[in-house]
Amino acid sequence: MDYRQRLFDSEGAVFPGKTYAETVLEPAYNEAKQQLLGPMMAINKAHLIMLCEQNLVAKDEAVQLAKALRELDVVSLQSGVYTGEFEDLFFQVERGLLEAAGEIAGNLHLARSRNDMGIAIYRMVLRERLLTVLASALYLQEHLLSFAEEHVDTLMIGYTHTQQAQPTTLAHYVMAAADSLFRDIRRMRAAYGNCNRSSMGAAALTTTGFAISRERMMDLLGFDELIENSYDAIAGADYIGEIASTLQLAAVNLGRVVQDLLLWCTQEFGALKVADPYVQISSIMPQKRNPVSLEHIRALLSSCAGSAHTVLTMLHNTPFGDIVDTEDDMQPYAWKGLDQMDRIYRLLAAVIGTIEVDREVLRRRALGSFATVTELADTLVRTDGLSFRKAHQIASAVVKKALAEGLQADQVTLALVNEAAGEIIGRNLLLDGETLKKSLDPVHFVAIRSLPGGPSPGEIKRVIQLRQAQLADSRQWLQAAREKCRGVLQHLDDVLAGWSET
Repeated sequence: MDYRQRLFDSEGAVFPGKTYAETVLEPAYNEAKQQLLGPMMAINKAHLIMLCEQNLVAKDEAVQLAKALRELDVVSLQSGVYTGEFEDLFFQVERGLLEAAGEIAGNLHLARSRNDMGIAIYRMVLRERLLTVLASALYLQEHLLSFAEEHVDTLMIGYTHTQQAQPTTLAHYVMAAADSLFRDIRRMRAAYGNCNRSSMGAAALTTTGFAISRERMMDLLGFDELIENSYDAIAGADYIGEIASTLQLAAVNLGRVVQDLLLWCTQEFGALKVADPYVQISSIMPQKRNPVSLEHIRALLSSCAGSAHTVLTMLHNTPFGDIVDTEDDMQPYAWKGLDQMDRIYRLLAAVIGTIEVDREVLRRRALGSFATVTELADTLVRTDGLSFRKAHQIASAVVKKALAEGLQADQVTLALVNEAAGEIIGRNLLLDGETLKKSLDPVHFVAIRSLPGGPSPGEIKRVIQLRQAQLADSRQWLQAAREKCRGVLQHLDDVLAGWSET
């Protein structure tokens, strides 16, 4: 017996081969029955309604088909196992309809293809998941804004290059994270818009000679736009590439913030304390309070970014046409990434909403830090008419002298400042003691930085109010989008139910 015969004996001589079924068809079937069956049935209903309205299927046949569609045992299909009898779930559903309605069920596939159907199904699944993620992102945004409101006056040091830079407030930092999240939300909304477009009517790739209505299919299925070019409808995969890119960037953005939060939870930093429901203890070290919730968030964000990157990698260098690379093997990675981000947003909102902040530790650190000396240099420009570069040299010399004497910023004297000035400009400064004290006060530093986007309490409160209005707008958009998606599905059932009653 040659090797070919041995393979046929073990794999089977007809479609599907045993290993092909195990490796490709069975996993795809299991995903499809859970994720794709609902949209597939919605498309069947919408297509039937459109065909009847266009007089391409007789009304009495449409009524029979509607009855078969409504009575199809979807629950059994969702719990079924792959047997190899059918290539995929589409043909299994088609067989069920043929058995229920007879040969006329074959007309349900008039003027369409698995190509335009498949793309429409994927887009419907992705739009639903995007709306779920957006709801959780807005939930996190709500908690970030509330947290910022609570900490408008919480002094802290801002860092650049991991080193103390300038005084700011915890609210200023959190609002930066909130604005980053707002941009992620805006990108997700844009990705939703480009995803929620109808491929139906493109058929295999060139449309059809039957007088169908692509526009009616778009409306019945709740799509916002039509993918006009029929080749683009089945070949374009940027709808999922955009979602993956947006998701990857959102994960990277949030991961940077979570890394800071973990650092601030250390005893050495001492700024944050994660609430008891979100920490775990050590099996051997009784003193430990491990902020594992944040660690899991960081790890899951990396996994989310990886899933998104997998989508982009699988798209890379594929032909511009209908190709399996963009279908059953790839779509689950986008679903996984979106599901992970949904859970991450909700968990982080819970952690942020219950976290404790040691305001006094942050305040003392800011008072003693030389992070305020930018304002000392600015003050010397005002009081003595020095160039900023010269004032910068004097302030730098003050810091070196103070550190050499073991002084903190709030212990610097006018005499020390004049000593430094004498070495650089050869004279004492016009600066007085009260002005010096104010220039080194982090509260004053923050208060006078009231330009748009600055950390002053008044400016932060203004921005929080603006962001709350934007949050409300996003929630209204989300509610409308969800109602539209739910409404069209209900409308399909109502139309078919109405046929059976007439």
